[in-house]
Amino acid sequence: MSTALYALRRWGRRPAIRVGAFSVGGVAAALVSAVLAPMVPADLGASIGADAVDQILSVLATSMLPVATFSLSTIVQAYGGATNTVTPRAVTLLMRDTRAQTAVASFIGAFVYSVVGLIALKTHFYGSQGRVILFGLTLLVLVSVVATLVRWIDTLSHLGRVGETIDAIAAAAGEAVRRRAEAPYLGGLPWQPAPPGAARIAAAGTGYVQHVDAARLDALAEAHGLTLHLAALPGTFVHPKRLLVEVDGAVDAALRDRIAAAFVVGDRRSFDDDPRFGLIVLAEVAQRALSPAVNDPGTAVDVIGTLVRVLGLWDARRAAAPEARIYPHLRVPGLSADDLLADAFDPIARDGASDVTIGLRLQKALAVLADLGSPAVRAAAGAQADLALLRAEAALPLATDRARLREARATWSEATSGPAPG
Repeated sequence: MSTALYALRRWGRRPAIRVGAFSVGGVAAALVSAVLAPMVPADLGASIGADAVDQILSVLATSMLPVATFSLSTIVQAYGGATNTVTPRAVTLLMRDTRAQTAVASFIGAFVYSVVGLIALKTHFYGSQGRVILFGLTLLVLVSVVATLVRWIDTLSHLGRVGETIDAIAAAAGEAVRRRAEAPYLGGLPWQPAPPGAARIAAAGTGYVQHVDAARLDALAEAHGLTLHLAALPGTFVHPKRLLVEVDGAVDAALRDRIAAAFVVGDRRSFDDDPRFGLIVLAEVAQRALSPAVNDPGTAVDVIGTLVRVLGLWDARRAAAPEARIYPHLRVPGLSADDLLADAFDPIARDGASDVTIGLRLQKALAVLADLGSPAVRAAAGAQADLALLRAEAALPLATDRARLREARATWSEATSGPAPG
């Protein structure tokens, strides 16, 4: 069920689905007038002529298609801008934007509605009573289009902008981090080594693990008296020789295939269940901003603050919402603070080593995480701070700048060197 819902969720984000739904709705709205015609009094039907509806439908038909075409071209330009100025990995998030999808789908749906309505009107499909229903529906469509246009103008003002894209990445990363923090072992128990002789199940294809159906795995394990020791989490690159899971118990070929099918493998990493990928993409934004071609340290500083918020959420949710273990037959590796902080800050420290502003901001950000985080986060933050300081000392030409960074590191190291919280 989890795998099916995951596939359905990803399928439902495709822009064509929303456009198709609005188009079908437009056809249904245009034809429903004939069905509801008997509900309209005959004398009221005679008061509204065909020309009254014809003119409004003609305006919609001639204007909606150009508006939809313009909107699509604007969206494509925004995608291209995000690819060139932020990171290509962010485009998948922009394509999920329901505001843009709804706007384009509304315009195309209104166009389809008006064309179908005009055809039916010219063929006398409605009759005098049906025209009353059509007139009322047309006014509703017109109001809806105007409201969509107003919202769309506001959306266009920041579509594809760097700040907007960073917020979208942070939201996706934060959601993945929150879910993993609330279930750090995917609902199972902490990982343990499999006993000698355990059956080894490898991936069926090559790609990235995008989703693990923990409920399905636990059900299979319970039905056959097994214990599953997972070796691949979402974000892991697998191939036919890469281990997915070790099985403590007897398995046949059919059961092997069913266990392997619980791991959804795709060509690229996904934001949904992969918290590390969101952090990596945020770091990529900062790396591009620090490149000589862009030279925008302010964006890198913005990303560093965003990373602190996301990582702070991970540590806070783990402390506040301990996991209720519901899959006792699974042994699952957890995320380590060292890996998360390395994904987030190591690329920025490397590419921003020659910028003292970035170095100072990194030290301050890591100090915040060390101050607010658990002992594991505190240790990982200290390791990243030391590594960032080493990189900066090797790259900064001025002794004054190197001294400022050493002072910043020493200051927060002393402030957070007290006894660790329980």
